[in-house]
Amino acid sequence: MLLKHDFFLFTLQKLSFLLKLFDLSLKLKGFPIKEAKIHLKIIQNKNDDAFKSYLETKKQDIVSYHLKYNSFYKAFAKDINPLDWNSIPVMTKPDLQQPLKNRLSKGFSEKNIHIHKTSGSSGEPFIFVKDKFCHALTWACFMDRYNWYDIDLNTSKQARFYGIPLHKKGYYKEHLKDVLSNRFRFSVFDLSDAQLKKNVEKFKQTRFDYINGYTSSIVQFAKFLQKQNIILNTICPTLKACIITSEMLFDDDKKLMETQFGIPVINEYGAAELGLIAFENKQNEWLINTDDLFVEILDNNNHVLPFGEEGRMVITSLYNKAHPFIRYDLGDIGKLSKNSTPKKPILKTLIGRTNDIVVLPSGKKAAGLTFYYVTKTVIEDDQNVKAFIIEQLKLDTFKISYTSNNLISEEKIIQIKQAIETYLEPGLTVVFERKGKLLRTKAGKLKQFKSYL
Repeated sequence: MLLKHDFFLFTLQKLSFLLKLFDLSLKLKGFPIKEAKIHLKIIQNKNDDAFKSYLETKKQDIVSYHLKYNSFYKAFAKDINPLDWNSIPVMTKPDLQQPLKNRLSKGFSEKNIHIHKTSGSSGEPFIFVKDKFCHALTWACFMDRYNWYDIDLNTSKQARFYGIPLHKKGYYKEHLKDVLSNRFRFSVFDLSDAQLKKNVEKFKQTRFDYINGYTSSIVQFAKFLQKQNIILNTICPTLKACIITSEMLFDDDKKLMETQFGIPVINEYGAAELGLIAFENKQNEWLINTDDLFVEILDNNNHVLPFGEEGRMVITSLYNKAHPFIRYDLGDIGKLSKNSTPKKPILKTLIGRTNDIVVLPSGKKAAGLTFYYVTKTVIEDDQNVKAFIIEQLKLDTFKISYTSNNLISEEKIIQIKQAIETYLEPGLTVVFERKGKLLRTKAGKLKQFKSYL
């Protein structure tokens, strides 16, 4: 017998086949997805010359807008010339780690924005916002790219390898979103053989159209399939593609997944605060999103590098009027192909976010990005914690090193330990160390999680 909650979700799932529930859910929240899709097509239909003109105009427009309506940006970028792009300063995450109210543009409040938190995968989390048209355009870009592989976010069934909040309110909120988005969520908190065997059974019973989620978790699933001598699309023939995100994809892992899944594996590169940055097409080109973003590769002196040279990924959101992301240093190192053009830049290489697998005393395994959900407990709008890294020193011992304005309170430490116990397992030792500075990689990144096992 179905419980009321289950019956409600079951009914919504049935409706999803009749209605464009994903589009409808965006529209009901005030995000103009229909208008965004129309605008996206206008941008994409521009020829090369028209696109160059469009891009220069949008760059100048977004800078001028924030200089006029955003007091934070006006102070940050004082005495610049919007017509001279090289005079515009590069912003980093620490520049934005201050109360959100200080960073909002005039005329925006919680009533007319999309508010969100970064994942903290770089170790430097913060809260940000987008205006509603900008957020709708972000989703229009995702939907457009997924259509390259005959995937429709309104109707295609997704096998989702993501985390989920385990507290009641957050869990049911995400579960509802999963139903509206026609997706089934597989756990990344438990990658044991017993759980992966259950995953296989679910694929046998469900007509999934595509896989989407964290690279490391999906790689673990592919390794399990290899060990069991299973090709996934022989037991789930409706599968069309696997889209991986949030972590680096290495060539040998891609080959393994394509072999064990029997479908194309597509590399997606994005960031919560910016949306879709790059997406792999059917010609194996990792195309930069030029529809609503402007991507530059800079050297250490903030000079633009030519195509083919490796440098810092610096990105401008061309449509976000609620919050400035202008020449925003994401913290990744990349290189554009020499075959790139202004309208079609191709990402050749990316030194991005990699995460180890957590191995626990019980034998349980979990994705390193499990700590994304732990960081939710330390992200506060007062921005006390500036940056942090988590290290696994022993099988049962973890160390959290952090920089902050003040020591993390005992109350907050208890909350973090409870979160780790909830998402991983009881009996773990967690030690905290406040530092004046955290060790970074040669690329200038903070690797959020590292295992020394």
